[in-house]
Amino acid sequence: MKKAYLNWSSGKDSALALYKLQQQKEYAVEKLVTTINTDVDRVSMHGLRNELLFQQAQNMGLPLQVIALNGAVSMQEYNSKMQETTEGLIKEGFKYSIFGDIFLEDLRNYREEQLEKVGLKGVYPLWKKDTSKLIQEFLLLNFKAIVVCVNAKILDKSFCGRIIDQAFVDDLPEGVDPCGENGEFHTFVFDGPIFNNPVKFEIGERVEKSYPQKRNKEDNCFSDDDRTWDSRFWYCDLLPK
Repeated sequence: MKKAYLNWSSGKDSALALYKLQQQKEYAVEKLVTTINTDVDRVSMHGLRNELLFQQAQNMGLPLQVIALNGAVSMQEYNSKMQETTEGLIKEGFKYSIFGDIFLEDLRNYREEQLEKVGLKGVYPLWKKDTSKLIQEFLLLNFKAIVVCVNAKILDKSFCGRIIDQAFVDDLPEGVDPCGENGEFHTFVFDGPIFNNPVKFEIGERVEKSYPQKRNKEDNCFSDDDRTWDSRFWYCDLLPK
C-alpha cells in the first residue's frame, strides 16, 4: 500500500475521504496533519478546541501532527511553513497527500503547485462527486457530526450547533451546497465507522466573530487580483467532557 497522510480538518469531508481510502486499501493513511491557530489554541477556520482534535485522532487510532500558525500569518509565511512540514513528511517516507476537496478548482490548483515543489502527489477521494449524494452517503454510514462554524452572510445563527442529519440538509436554503463545499459551514465529526469510540463533548455558547474583509495581493494564494472575503462567522464552542 502507498504511504500517505491526510490533511485533516476535523470535519465530515475529511472523515468521508478517510473512510473511502480505508475501504479501497490502495493508500495506507498513517498520519493526520492539521493546522491550528496558536492565538486561540483551536483548529484553523473550524474554531474547534485543540483538546477535541487530539481526542478525535486518539479515538481513530491515528497519530496527529499539528502545524502551529498564528492568526495573522501571511500567505508567504504559510507557504514557507507548509513547505517545511511537507519536506519533513517526505523524510518520513510519505509520498502522497490526501485532501477532502470536492470541486474547488482554484484551491486544488494551488495545492498541486505547492506539492509539486517538494515532490508529493495529491490524492482527492471525493473529487467531482455529487455533493447531494455524498451527504446522503455520510448519513447512511452513520457518521455523526455537528456544525461548529457557519458563514453569517449565508446562514443564520440557528444553523450553528446543529447535528448534521436529514432535517439539517432539508433546512438548508436554496443554493447552499449540502456539503458546505463553498465554505457555508464547517463541522466536527465525533463518531462513525472510522472511530473506535465516539468523542464526548458538551455544547457551549455560540459567538459571532468578524475578521478583516480584504487581503493583500501578496497574501492571495490563488491569483493576483484583489478579492473580498466573507468576514462574519458564527461559531459554536464545544467543551471536552
